[in-house]
Amino acid sequence: MSWGTELWDQFDNLEKHTQWGIDILEKYIKFVKERTEIELSYAKQLRNLAKKYQPKKNSKEEEEYRYTACKAFLSTLNEMNDYAGQHEVISENMTSHITVELARYVQELKQERKSYFHDGRKAQQHIEICWKQLESSKRRFERDCKEADRAQQYFEKMDADINVTKADVEKARQQAQVRHQMAEDSRADYSSILQKFNHEQHEYYHTHIPNIFQKIQEMEERRIVRIGESMKTYAEVDRQVIPIIGKCLDEIVKAAESIDQKNDSQLVIEAYKSGFEPPGDIEFEDYTQPMKRTVSDNSLSNSREGKAELKFGGKSKGKLWPFIKKNKGATPEDFSNLPPEQRRKKLQQKVDELNKEIQKEMDQRDAITKMKDVYLKNPQMGDPASLDHKLTEVSQNIEKLRLEAQKFEAWLAEVEGRLPARSDQARRQSGMYDAQNPATVNNCAQDRESSPDGSYTEEQSQESEVKVLATDFDDEFDDEEPLPAIGTCKALYTFEGQNEGTISVVEGETLYVIEEDKGDGWTRIRRNEEEEGYVPTSYVEVYLDKNAKGAKTYI
Repeated sequence: MSWGTELWDQFDNLEKHTQWGIDILEKYIKFVKERTEIELSYAKQLRNLAKKYQPKKNSKEEEEYRYTACKAFLSTLNEMNDYAGQHEVISENMTSHITVELARYVQELKQERKSYFHDGRKAQQHIEICWKQLESSKRRFERDCKEADRAQQYFEKMDADINVTKADVEKARQQAQVRHQMAEDSRADYSSILQKFNHEQHEYYHTHIPNIFQKIQEMEERRIVRIGESMKTYAEVDRQVIPIIGKCLDEIVKAAESIDQKNDSQLVIEAYKSGFEPPGDIEFEDYTQPMKRTVSDNSLSNSREGKAELKFGGKSKGKLWPFIKKNKGATPEDFSNLPPEQRRKKLQQKVDELNKEIQKEMDQRDAITKMKDVYLKNPQMGDPASLDHKLTEVSQNIEKLRLEAQKFEAWLAEVEGRLPARSDQARRQSGMYDAQNPATVNNCAQDRESSPDGSYTEEQSQESEVKVLATDFDDEFDDEEPLPAIGTCKALYTFEGQNEGTISVVEGETLYVIEEDKGDGWTRIRRNEEEEGYVPTSYVEVYLDKNAKGAKTYI
């Protein structure tokens, strides 16, 4: 089983496979490195935990540790320090025996791989040059043979013509002989080059490539063995600390077994025993005989009554986020589903791509124009009119691309104009740029966290509040009075509001504005009493009755 014989024609795939092998090795290095970081972090947290619960000197806590249960707990804290130290040992050994060693080996492996594939490409280039030489000599031989045939036919024609002088016939004969000699020389050259090429090709496929691929195979097998040895080391590093960790756990068990409940009970007696005798019997007081009523010294004359008071913690009732659900759909053309900075980057990238396409089309147009000028000066080379259609098509493409670029540049200018003005309101609305999840309430965004995919999650405390107040929230939301219209707007583009909280609009449609853009890229509009929702601000042209005083304002 040899790569040199079995995979002689898989140079590119072997190059990809060996690169993949290096990537796997680097991924394993990254895994071990993150494991060492976790071990260090865990050890640090264990030490901090043990330190946090250590008794403070000259305090009541120090007196409590005379009880056997508290002594056992103190012993547990001390053992946790040793336990944390073993996790630090794991981190140190994995770093020195695996991470550092494999990182050095990866660098050596990359250099070795680069050398082998360099030799392989060099051999490929050599065989390609030989092939080109062979093809060239073959075409030359073919051309000379045809020229020799034509010269021979011309000589025979001249020789058969009685009207031709002997000098012309002799000249034709000599020309034919020259052509035949050239053909023979080309034949010999072609034969020589062919033999050389076959020899080089045999050496390439049976010697050079097998040797190179065999070295690559040995390199790859060493990599596989090395990663296996590293995995064994990974396990051994853990195994080495198990006895010490076991001792720590044994000491904790020993401390737990040393707890003496009877002894602790005796300590409680010694701590709180008063030494008084219990009270005697209460004498009978007979009210049927006139006597002076006396009050027994031992009677209990006072009683305390307490009133239980229920305290109901007030709850702040604010508007909750009405659109928790996030639906995934198509990305809007203007990238309005992204946060401002991400949207700006996407728009800038799109503008750059369009500019490159425009430049490409302009270069093509220049080339066609130059070709047309050549045709005009030299009509025999081609018809200038044949290029008019292509020139027109390229010009139309340039115009379309320019319009497209202008559209994205306008969106880009809008975003860049908004970015510097970001304030607290913009920060709390950082998640509102998701076109699939527009929000209408701003005052609760401070209690939210943005997850990596752009959706929103509640903190645990607020999740509980949402569950408890679900009924109140539904009533409050349903009973909320509709907002008054503050202006009108005209849809510049068609928007498909397929997600909860949005509304679909058609280009040219006029609707009522009930809430301005708060810096989040969304405007709240209403079609009628039953249809309202959010649309991207860049999709509408807004007319505000009060702020704009009837003037037209483009948002």
